[in-house]
Amino acid sequence: MNQKEYALIVAGGKGTRIKSKLPKQFLELNGKPILLHTVEAFIRYSKNIPIILVLPEDDFPIWRSICARFHFDRPILLQMGGETRFQSVKRGLDLINGDGLVAIHDGVRPLVSEDIIAASFHLAAVHKTAVAAVRLKESIRMTDIDATKAMDRSRFRLIQTPQTFDVNLIKQAYKIKEDLSLTDDASVAEKSGHSISLFEGSYRNIKITTEEDLIVAEALLHSKFEA
Repeated sequence: MNQKEYALIVAGGKGTRIKSKLPKQFLELNGKPILLHTVEAFIRYSKNIPIILVLPEDDFPIWRSICARFHFDRPILLQMGGETRFQSVKRGLDLINGDGLVAIHDGVRPLVSEDIIAASFHLAAVHKTAVAAVRLKESIRMTDIDATKAMDRSRFRLIQTPQTFDVNLIKQAYKIKEDLSLTDDASVAEKSGHSISLFEGSYRNIKITTEEDLIVAEALLHSKFEA
């Protein structure tokens, strides 16, 4: 029996590292706001998937103006974000009633593919957790006050989103006390006692946080269209 699938997109960035007065999720990429690219990726995966979009309340008018400008009339559930990502995700989860699977995704990862989204739901249906990750390409070293030490990069992964979970599991996990070590949804689930299943993400699925990321994302979008 197929489980109900939800998308929870969190977009609370301020654009400080990208040196923009406009929050980075609203910057344009190939003529369209980053956040709209992200939302449309989930619609391409499924026209019927309920989408919960968590934004700072002050950004609601910006999102509505984007919808009007780009004639985007797909129903989206808007939720006011919290002071932290932890609080924002928790608030978004509050809008889901009943059982199912939820893919939690960064609003500034606009190049996520339908295949990655589908893989996350398929794995979560079996293991209740599914987190996109990629292998490291470069050598890494661990630093200390006075020395550095080479590490075996094959033992490490770069974690991405979507991070997809059984709804009841992740809602229960988000009842724990928030602390600074909880940098993503997988860390919340893990601290609550659950094992995390990884699956192969994509190097194209970049998170836009700096000016360089915008340039790379633009190039990747063009290469996709030209392929």
